[in-house]
Amino acid sequence: MRITKANHGDLQEILALQYLAYQGESILYNNPNIPPLTQTLKDLEAEFKTGVFLKAIDENGHIIASVRAYSDNGTLHIGKLIVRPDLQGQGIGTKLLKDIEQTCPHKRYELFTGTKSERNIKLYERVGYVKFKERDMGDGLRFIYLCKTAHLSVLAP
Repeated sequence: MRITKANHGDLQEILALQYLAYQGESILYNNPNIPPLTQTLKDLEAEFKTGVFLKAIDENGHIIASVRAYSDNGTLHIGKLIVRPDLQGQGIGTKLLKDIEQTCPHKRYELFTGTKSERNIKLYERVGYVKFKERDMGDGLRFIYLCKTAHLSVLAP
């Protein structure tokens, strides 16, 4: 597996992977219209213009995972950490999360997930994220927001 920055030509494949990866969340929340499943290619293209997308590719050049982020007011907002369902639980998501933090170093990182998404929450907490708020989105969907403060060290010359 190799992780690199995604390019515009990868967006259709990333969107298809996103639709596949979020099927489990859709079932968990009993809601086929969660935002990741209603996002269009046009929406994704607009998001691509304002942020950074990373992709993990397998030995055949297929995208097996992705994550995206954008910077706002000193915080890196990380979103849509997706891994092909049959490859989940192998550390790919953890590696992508660490790589987006290294690619876009900030003093503060923030992300969110659904409150029922226990596996996601455990992953985020395992790599240093802490819960700081919850928000009701309606339709039985409630988000939990987590953040992490970077421990940036300055090396003396």
